[in-house]
Amino acid sequence: MSKKKSFMLRLDPEMYKAIEKWAADEFRSVNGQLEWMIDKALKDAKRKPNNKPKEE
Repeated sequence: MSKKKSFMLRLDPEMYKAIEKWAADEFRSVNGQLEWMIDKALKDAKRKPNNKPKEE
């Protein structure tokens, strides 16, 4: 299992409610939905880091 970085995120209450509803609609937690949203945004912007292990 990969290590994950924890950090505090402040959101507008209305934005949080919208994300919470979206997450529930897709059977995800809010945290899982945020991870999915960030991952998709990074892929779409072609900025997702390569997670493949380096060959030695």
